[in-house]
Amino acid sequence: MAPRPDPAKRWRALARSTIGRFVGLAFLCQFLVTGGILLFVQQASQRTVVAADQATVLELRDELVALARQGGIPAVRHTIERRLPAISGERIVLLLADRGGRPVAGNLGAWPATLEADSDWQTIDLYRIDSPSPEPMGVATATLPGGGRLLAGLVMGDSMALTRIYEEALSVAFLLSLCLTLVIALLLGRMLARQVSAIAETANAVAVGALHRRVDTDGSGDAFDRLGESINAMLERIDALVTQLRMMTDGLAHDLKSPVTRLMSVVEQASAQTSDEAALDALEKVHREAQALEGMLSTALLISRTEAGFGGDRLCDTDIGELLRDVAEVYGPLIEDSGFALEVAAPAGLAFPLHRELISQALANLIENALKYAESGDHIRIEAGVQAQGRQLILAVADNGPGIPEAQRVEALKRFGRLDPARGKPGSGLGLSLVEAVARLHHGAIALEDDGPGLRVVMTLNRAG
Repeated sequence: MAPRPDPAKRWRALARSTIGRFVGLAFLCQFLVTGGILLFVQQASQRTVVAADQATVLELRDELVALARQGGIPAVRHTIERRLPAISGERIVLLLADRGGRPVAGNLGAWPATLEADSDWQTIDLYRIDSPSPEPMGVATATLPGGGRLLAGLVMGDSMALTRIYEEALSVAFLLSLCLTLVIALLLGRMLARQVSAIAETANAVAVGALHRRVDTDGSGDAFDRLGESINAMLERIDALVTQLRMMTDGLAHDLKSPVTRLMSVVEQASAQTSDEAALDALEKVHREAQALEGMLSTALLISRTEAGFGGDRLCDTDIGELLRDVAEVYGPLIEDSGFALEVAAPAGLAFPLHRELISQALANLIENALKYAESGDHIRIEAGVQAQGRQLILAVADNGPGIPEAQRVEALKRFGRLDPARGKPGSGLGLSLVEAVARLHHGAIALEDDGPGLRVVMTLNRAG
């Protein structure tokens, strides 16, 4: 059963990605702009409401002060007493008091102890006459000619309610804009990711030999379109160079195989026509070297064609357990004769799209390497498994021999690379190169690992797309 993906790991990877950072930056910028605009609207609307109330209060206060200058305090008192019945139930608050602050007329029961005799605007909670609870008010005060005090104000409950409505409406608008901003940022990120993924998919296909693939362009002339055209021009050049190189290497390998084959035929004929022991020994050595050269040419040609993508169209669903059993059946006698025990482990019913012949050849190379270099070992294991929710196939060949030190594993993977202990043994240094080429044909790679003790060669193959 494939392991379930770790959501936290996925989010961390997204946060580190360029697309993730772009989405986050776009969201943050839009968030700041939208939040700033809505905050400005909220503050401006609140200031407008307060300014209107303040202007009304100051105008009322100044009107009564002017009346006091003309007709004295009795005129103010008469005006307040005349107005109070008319403004009953409205927001206006009026209070006329004497020098000591005792009420003379108005709808407040007493002069607030915290208010000064002269102030332009203050907000305070006060009780109106016959009101069971205090109310928020905006008030202005003045000292009248003759020593009286005047308070004019407005109950701000309705204004504050309107302000709260504004705040709630703007909060809802902010949340909606936040969601819309996130959606837009994600859509932008998805659009960019789709463009980049299309280019990456083409690059991955070319990496495994599909040199005919090109990046789709739409002729818009934007940055992605120009990038696609540049990549396509580069791929055209690479395709032409690789085609020339392939023709040259194929021709060279073919031309070399023919004289090597003729050489082997001549050596065989010479061996049949002589009875000289020294000559026969020399001819046998020549024959072995010719065979090794022919095998090297065949392997090099197979690697070249595999890296060029030949066989990529022959991937088909294959029963992995059956494949490993077939390889074990072919190499089982040789393994046993060499003093090794063979173990095969693969999940039942596991199928995966691959090139059966090339994978068999790669496994054969790994088994032959284990037989050749795991001198102190006595055990070889072939195993298979899946990961990444079934999108990756893991094939591994392990032994319990001396293994390869970690510092020398890169050298071991180089073409014609041979480590010092292996230089005295027959071989071309192309075995692991072929395995790596086969893995790349299957959109994968190989890795050399420590099997504690021994070496474990792992092929990781990926499903196309």
